[in-house]
Amino acid sequence: MRESLFESLIGAVVVAVAGVFLWFAVDRGGEVSAGPDRYEVQARFNNISGIDRGADVRIAGVKAGVVKAIEGDPKRFEAVLTLALDKKWLLPDDSDAKVTTDGLLGGSYIAVEPGGSFDNIKQDGSGEIQYTRGSVDLLTLFASFASGGNGNGDSSSEDSESADTSATTSTDDPYPIDGDE
Repeated sequence: MRESLFESLIGAVVVAVAGVFLWFAVDRGGEVSAGPDRYEVQARFNNISGIDRGADVRIAGVKAGVVKAIEGDPKRFEAVLTLALDKKWLLPDDSDAKVTTDGLLGGSYIAVEPGGSFDNIKQDGSGEIQYTRGSVDLLTLFASFASGGNGNGDSSSEDSESADTSATTSTDDPYPIDGDE
């Protein structure tokens, strides 16, 4: 009897601890805090397919921060990301951010390529990465390759030009060498 009571109490403690962890995870909901060693920067994208809160922000392949928040701008029809970056990464104000993936089956992340400017993005929370490139839709990309991918779909113009130049070539040399005349 005593052992079953002890086992029941241990089971109740385990369930209570699991409940606290579950409540904490639901309450936070993937929220990422900037913290004292991070600063926030915004970036606007036309397409952020595959990016969620908590996704990596990488500079030169090294994790430099995370995506803190994702919002939509109904006036400009863009996705606005708030990036929490480590303070050691001082980004020039002409930096470039793009949505990229770890291969065909890998997860998406934000790749930041620092620019060459001597001025840095503000670290007071009002800074913004001006140059961004959204994610590429792989199905559309594959469809363009399958359809030929050359844009106009007509390769006969190149063949006719080469035929015209070969037909107009004559055997008369416009620049004769001495003694050839």
